[in-house]
Amino acid sequence: RKTLKALTLLKHYHYNEVKRFTNSFACVVGKGGFGIVYKGNLPDGRKVAVKVLKDSKRFCYEGSKRMIVYEFLENGSLDQFISTNAASSIAEWRRTLYDILLGVARGLEYLHYGCKTRIVHFDIKPQNVLLDCNLCPKVSDFGLAKLCEKKESIMSLLDTRGTVGYIAPEMISRVYGGVSHKSDVYSYGMLVLEMIGATNKDTVENPTSNTSSIYFPDWIYNDLENEQQSRLYGDDDLTKEEEEITKKMILVALWCIQSYPSNRPCMKRVVEMMEGSLDALEVPPRPVFQVPIAPLQESSTLSGDIPVYIDFNWWKG
Repeated sequence: RKTLKALTLLKHYHYNEVKRFTNSFACVVGKGGFGIVYKGNLPDGRKVAVKVLKDSKRFCYEGSKRMIVYEFLENGSLDQFISTNAASSIAEWRRTLYDILLGVARGLEYLHYGCKTRIVHFDIKPQNVLLDCNLCPKVSDFGLAKLCEKKESIMSLLDTRGTVGYIAPEMISRVYGGVSHKSDVYSYGMLVLEMIGATNKDTVENPTSNTSSIYFPDWIYNDLENEQQSRLYGDDDLTKEEEEITKKMILVALWCIQSYPSNRPCMKRVVEMMEGSLDALEVPPRPVFQVPIAPLQESSTLSGDIPVYIDFNWWKG
């Protein structure tokens, strides 16, 4: 706890102050696994979000009420942004999506390499990427995060943590290797694929069908090999640049979701790949073992030994 506190610059508020600038917790803006989030305004005019923790005793070292005050982001979460733009032409927001996903990659690179102690998030998903007024992404919700020394490659975990659909294979079975910061890389890859529509259930052949045995991401590899663009890029007329951006995001994501952590790039390399030329990227090998897609769930499995008592400040991508 002392280590975590030392990593963040915190301003402390009394309960009465928080109650005052949230107008007695009048405006609910969200609910999560750790508590309800309220909107408020600081005396200087800045908008904030206040999360009232459900189990305060678990997250604090004194008292019984604990709340987290952080920046309020006007454009909400990434999944909300995609939902809002679902009716728009793909071409209208494909470049914007690329910029957002690149920003997320830079944010994770910072967590893994820019901090004094490496921070592994363990719950990268669209709901935990928030967008400010300029659509700049910020990684949020560090309730499952774990600290480790940068020289450490393998982490000791007693549980599975994360959200179904984004959990790396080694989190489920150690036969794939040890848990490390590469688990975040896998989650990032799944995030990218979902955000560009590659995991759309209308696009993927139904794995429960008697007539189909094709599981994700087999069909993506098949379409790349056969140069079938309709399912990869959508039905809209994209420019050559937009097609290249889309293909680059797909290839980077496929490298990130390799079954074995040793075959995945680190986040530094992911950023380089996202910023680099499409011509420099090769199609990655098909994962040795395909993990069938499970329905996404909001709940996560928590570990009782995580000494996290506060969300980190938003990490800007």
